[in-house]
Amino acid sequence: MRITIVLECVKDAPMRIPIVHQHILQGFIYAHIDPKVADFLHNRGFVYGKRRYRMFTFSRLMGKVRRGGGMFVFTPPVRLVVSSLYEPMIESLAERLARVRTVFLGDNELEIRSIEVNMTPEFREEVRIRMLSPIVVYSTLLTPEGRKKTYYYHPREPEFTEIVEKNIKNKFRAFYGTDPSSNSVLKIEPLSVKTKDEKVIRYKDFVIKGWMGTYRLQGSPELIRVAYESGIGAKNAQGFGCFELLRPEPVKQKEDA
Repeated sequence: MRITIVLECVKDAPMRIPIVHQHILQGFIYAHIDPKVADFLHNRGFVYGKRRYRMFTFSRLMGKVRRGGGMFVFTPPVRLVVSSLYEPMIESLAERLARVRTVFLGDNELEIRSIEVNMTPEFREEVRIRMLSPIVVYSTLLTPEGRKKTYYYHPREPEFTEIVEKNIKNKFRAFYGTDPSSNSVLKIEPLSVKTKDEKVIRYKDFVIKGWMGTYRLQGSPELIRVAYESGIGAKNAQGFGCFELLRPEPVKQKEDA
């Protein structure tokens, strides 16, 4: 389940927000859901093995934007997509935002223009997607000196799709309490990923590397749905791995001889 929130400035002025603002968006989301739901997601989540999944993700802020003075300067309206496999979270967020006239995002007082509930689509075995926030895929490695090092994968490295598939299957197990179907697979293939699509973001005290761009997902609809609603890749609850579906490419008709 997902919603699109459209925001306007209360005052006739642009919205200014720090370039590094994922933590601001995350805080905004937690502040506007039921405290019991927020506590469950933040402190417990859905567990499989040693991993804990919050099962939600969100997009980057979307709208007309420029950089100025170390800030992003948006000309409203501004859109934010929030998505979760855990429906009570989205229901709570939509309900609470519908009750208030204005909200704060950073230092900006904003008016909620609309809250659109996006129906979950019927998923096919092959879809094209566009990232709304960077996809993050990484491994923690040991150096020869025995120190831990985080290695972030490029979408064209073979490990990229392997780790994505394992991550989604583990989310499925954590949420549903069972294994996906025995023939369930999920493969991701970059279609248009350019150098400018690499995003290096400082989240609190950590540097995170992720990728925008467009990709093809192939596999089981049940796994594609988990990826769509909870986020693909890692660090989803920090604002990574949210994507939208692109329309299928039209089938080319053969011309008569």
